[in-house]
Amino acid sequence: MEQGTRGELISRLAEAIRSVTIAHPLRVAIDGPPAAGKTTLADELAVVLRAQDRDVIRATIDDFLFPRAQRYRRGQYSAEGCYFDAHDHAALCRVLLDPLGPGGDRRFQHAVYDRDTDTPSSPPATTAPADAVLLFDGVFLLRPELIDRWDLRIFVSVPFEQTVDRARYRGTALAESTADTAEIERSWRNRYIPSQQLYFAIARPTDHADIIVYNDQLQRPTWEVRPHSSIHRI
Repeated sequence: MEQGTRGELISRLAEAIRSVTIAHPLRVAIDGPPAAGKTTLADELAVVLRAQDRDVIRATIDDFLFPRAQRYRRGQYSAEGCYFDAHDHAALCRVLLDPLGPGGDRRFQHAVYDRDTDTPSSPPATTAPADAVLLFDGVFLLRPELIDRWDLRIFVSVPFEQTVDRARYRGTALAESTADTAEIERSWRNRYIPSQQLYFAIARPTDHADIIVYNDQLQRPTWEVRPHSSIHRI
């Protein structure tokens, strides 16, 4: 276990990425519960890697959602629906993870869904350099269907109750109404947190993570490289 500043954490993660040598683009999962800080962490890491002249592909699970009618077919507050029905993992593997993996042609698409319009999306395919890094953030990334598609697995850990506070604060910062804030809390307590509990019971994601970032203190995070990890100790 190590603790440091935010900048020290990002530097250590960049060093861990440099320590992995493979013959295809490095596919990095940045997993964790909603409002844990996954997207912010991935964006910060991308800035550092690009400053080191590394080609970075940024993508997110939110661009691989099923249409709203499918992902809410069990009900708006269904934890099972959140875990089993929300994301198109087959498309994620087909257009992004497999092309960047061993034997892939490196021609990828970073999205298949437009959340704003709730319609399919098909951006032009791009060819990644062999030494590119995919930083992919989202929930449920270390589940059985995806676990073998990642070359480096980062889990951002925050107590579930703190994620509720962060989501509520984020809603307030966006000047949403009291009713909107109440809806956020209901969604967290009835859908998102129970779905994470289901995920932990089924997939045990922290058992499979190479690095765990304890992100409850944003400016003084703690992190550890797991003993099973093939990453050089950083």
